[in-house]
Amino acid sequence: MKIDRRKFLLHGTSAAVAGCALPGAPAWQPPAPQRLDLAKDPLRPQFHLLPAANWINDPNAPLYWMGKYHMFYQYNPDGAYWGNMHWGHAISDDMIHWKNLPVAVSPTPGGPDADGCFTGTAVVESGGVVVLYTGVVAAPLDRATSKGALNLQETQCLMTPTDPELKNWTKLDAPVIAEPPAGMQVNGFRDPSPWRQGDWWYMVLGAGVANRGGVVLLYKSKDLRSWEYVHVLAGRDAGAEHNFEPYNPWETWECPELFALDGKHVLIFSTQGRAYWQSGVLDPQTMRFHAERSGILDYGSYYAPKTQLDKNGRRILWGWIQEARPLDQYKAAGWAGMISLPRALALDANGTLESRVAPEATTLRGREQSLKLGTDEESNQRQIEAVRVKECCGEIQCVVRRAAGNFGLTLSGPAQNSTSWLNIQYDSQRPTEILIDARPIPLGVSEKENFKLELYIDGSVIEAFVNNKVAYTKRFYYSGDAPQDMRLKWTGKASNLVSLSVFQLTPISPDRLTS
Repeated sequence: MKIDRRKFLLHGTSAAVAGCALPGAPAWQPPAPQRLDLAKDPLRPQFHLLPAANWINDPNAPLYWMGKYHMFYQYNPDGAYWGNMHWGHAISDDMIHWKNLPVAVSPTPGGPDADGCFTGTAVVESGGVVVLYTGVVAAPLDRATSKGALNLQETQCLMTPTDPELKNWTKLDAPVIAEPPAGMQVNGFRDPSPWRQGDWWYMVLGAGVANRGGVVLLYKSKDLRSWEYVHVLAGRDAGAEHNFEPYNPWETWECPELFALDGKHVLIFSTQGRAYWQSGVLDPQTMRFHAERSGILDYGSYYAPKTQLDKNGRRILWGWIQEARPLDQYKAAGWAGMISLPRALALDANGTLESRVAPEATTLRGREQSLKLGTDEESNQRQIEAVRVKECCGEIQCVVRRAAGNFGLTLSGPAQNSTSWLNIQYDSQRPTEILIDARPIPLGVSEKENFKLELYIDGSVIEAFVNNKVAYTKRFYYSGDAPQDMRLKWTGKASNLVSLSVFQLTPISPDRLTS
């Protein structure tokens, strides 16, 4: 069951409604420690970022500031379910090893974010950090910008830190954008993402427009505080070339972001449970975006991504890895969701977006199992059969000759008859696609190029990549209190493997809780 925050806003759950803060509610108190139980949960990841307990969703305002990486994230301090949105906070020296800090931002009773602090973006202005984010309050239907089980009025708010560690924040009393453009009927009006261009600050906002569908709205400002609406930057196209999902009257394009990359501009956004990209040209005179290429950022349990520039100027993508199990199961587990590994973005010569896990992740590598592959097929298969990823905490790097013909890689539990956790197959009769869990996915690679498979396995999640063009995040779950090892099965001729290496990865915390 894929979790989509849009569905929470439209349909809600009794748990989500119960978890929403109300104006005048008592100040939040931290829940009782659960370190012992959560530390023993074998499904919790060991090198992904997540809070010590409870619910996490969108990455917010990732920033490299004063020698540290800061990650904020949507967080419910009340439990492992969506609701009562605060901002959690973690810091890192390398985007891999994280330390959680106290909650950074909480709803302000009586303020424009009294019922939740939604997603936002950090920028640097005049040597200081400024964050724009969406605040929400419960509202009558005629004032709500997001309508459903929870009718919310969404406004765009601004805050600045009061300390260099970004632990404490001061908010403007009033929103910097209090309502949608005049005459525009919206369902969804959130997730501001500003950038500096020349003498102006520009900002995109996600929205859904009646009788049209999802759109990205463009604003401009001289000072980040007084904003002027410009026009619709992107949205559904009657030509359908850049449409991804069937029209849905409730559709909202969430978490939009526009940035320059390798001589082009890239727009990312999320809608209906999936995250998308478009690459093309931004006309600096008209500020119109002309999409030329498009695709899906990740075909699995991955949503609401956000980018930043790292200390070396690389564009880094972060995403929310969702749960794929029922609500009652993750509520009982006491935790839900995590932040993806950092993915470095690039455009190839054709304008196709590529992503790869940032090389900083290699610092996690421990023992390597590197196969000595030869012409003896039986010996090759015995070597593969003997490989194990201990406690589902490892990395697989695999290169296969394009001329190898059909092949398959299956990951499963340790027993011979274990259920498949992930299956990747290639059929030479369908050379332009790869099958992942029986789903055909376009490859977008040269038919002469070897296959490169990269997989990061962590507790109950696999982040899989094929030739840096296809990303697929898979959640898998097993029963029992003890961590299980993962086994590999190869179908096709193993002698056609150029290389196969399996690394055991080192946890970033001694107790499955980000330290």
